Amino acid sequence: MKAKKNTQVNKLEKRIWQALRQVLDPELGIDIVSLGLIYRVSVDLTATGQQKVDILMTLTTPGCPLADSFDGLVRQSLSTISTIDSDEDVTITLTFDPPWTQDMMTDEAKADLGMI
Repeated sequence: MKAKKNTQVNKLEKRIWQALRQVLDPELGIDIVSLGLIYRVSVDLTATGQQKVDILMTLTTPGCPLADSFDGLVRQSLSTISTIDSDEDVTITLTFDPPWTQDMMTDEAKADLGMI
């Protein structure tokens, strides 16, 4: 049973990462995964089989004027996954430790922004 749970969790984590790639930073027009804003996605199964999703993310700056919009954008992207309730099953934690740097971006995101 443990192997089945691990397979189920791994598949769900992959689907979550794919959904998060659909969330675009409103100012930059690049997805939040490529920008390096998602630090961790973890999924745990409760004893009843309910899936609990924890997302650890950051923003480009602590004073980001769009900070309040990201929670809703992330939850909206996850609502496309029928096996989780984006309001009940998902916890989004915002952190600035470590602080975001441009080095966290993918090379493709840097190229899209004319940085390389």
